[in-house]
Amino acid sequence: MLDKPFGRRGLLRGAGVLTAASLVGSGAGCASDDDALTFFFAANPDEAAARMRVVGEFQRRHPHIKVRPVRSGPGIMQQLSTFCAGGKCPDVMQAWDLSYAELADRGVLLDLNGFLAREQAFATQLKAESIGPLYDTFAFNHGQFAFPEQWSGNFLYFNRQLFADAGVPEPPHTWDKTWTFAEFVDAATALTKRDGSGRSTQWGFVNTFVSYYSAGLFAMNNGVPWSSPQKNPSHLNFDNPAFMEAVQFYADLSNEHNVAPNASEVQSMSTPDLFASGKAAMALGGHWRYQTFMAAEGLDFDVAPLPVGPSLPHGRSACSNIGTTGLAIAASSQRKDQAWEFVKFAAGPVGQAIIAESCLFVPVLRSVLHSEGFAKAHRRIRNLPVLTEGPSYSEGLPVTPAWEKVVALMDRDMGPVLRGARPATSLTGLSRAVDEVLGSP
Repeated sequence: MLDKPFGRRGLLRGAGVLTAASLVGSGAGCASDDDALTFFFAANPDEAAARMRVVGEFQRRHPHIKVRPVRSGPGIMQQLSTFCAGGKCPDVMQAWDLSYAELADRGVLLDLNGFLAREQAFATQLKAESIGPLYDTFAFNHGQFAFPEQWSGNFLYFNRQLFADAGVPEPPHTWDKTWTFAEFVDAATALTKRDGSGRSTQWGFVNTFVSYYSAGLFAMNNGVPWSSPQKNPSHLNFDNPAFMEAVQFYADLSNEHNVAPNASEVQSMSTPDLFASGKAAMALGGHWRYQTFMAAEGLDFDVAPLPVGPSLPHGRSACSNIGTTGLAIAASSQRKDQAWEFVKFAAGPVGQAIIAESCLFVPVLRSVLHSEGFAKAHRRIRNLPVLTEGPSYSEGLPVTPAWEKVVALMDRDMGPVLRGARPATSLTGLSRAVDEVLGSP
């Protein structure tokens, strides 16, 4: 088991280095050849502790099934590639919404529809309790390749004390109560402070997520999905005028309005630390930041939806990204029945209740989302519906086996736009390059 925590940025950027040759083989467990069920996941130390609670409770209820947790280090997909190439693909593995399609396409993941057909009572209950967009995220090419286990969508954290001190109204408290891009930038401007030399002493807004995904999230809130359809798209909407408009707005927050650190400033600072220390009024991030902010001494914070852009159709609400992880079974596993029992438990009511009480994850079953355990774990949050309703107000990013190639192109072409070196209209070139990749066999 590796001790280094994984980097979320590295995970999102490295979501597809597996080759066809490396994924051939029958699994015997990625850690040893004994009779243990191997469970491969990525986690920082706090997340690992929460997962071990799920594993521990499962083994208490299923003493005949031994589970060996295998925690990934950096290079998650490369690590999986190594395991599978050596004939030791893990029995159960964490799956990510942006990367699982490549694994499914290459035959690494088991289609769970066979098990669901055998256990129709469980299948019916799970489907009824699940948030539709999250559950459907892992449906690909007529197969169901994972069950969602947590929601990792993004939203805004905001410092209530800084808002009050500046006399700025707080953001909306629910996803269906919108505020505009203009209102957002006005608030961020009022909440930005500088010293006599012009150096910022307090930022109005910071981003704690991957920049080009955050820019795309602003585009989603300007009425433009990343692609249509979501699964196996042939075109991404980088060239849509409303998409480019939103990306330009996001870039201008730092390069024109100066309410957020620019690309060079971010290199020498930690944006989560800026918010935790009260030096930023708003921060875009996911629930994985909650533990850090909760531990910050004297930080009075809450959560809010993102603002919506001028091109969002009238009557539409703000949205988050789906950003979910799931649990999948290796097609080559020799312990499929045991793996099924574990996945069923972790994605079911008991496992989800443990996740809810941990305060590290947002569960994905409706009854657990609204449970006393989840509310108690988030007693610092007044705007709890931002979390409990967030999964239902989420939209997905494209699901395609070519996503890693798309990411490489985004890295190349969106960076200059976000740094202010090029206008967002240059994304038409990115759109053409991505279409070529999506059109390749």
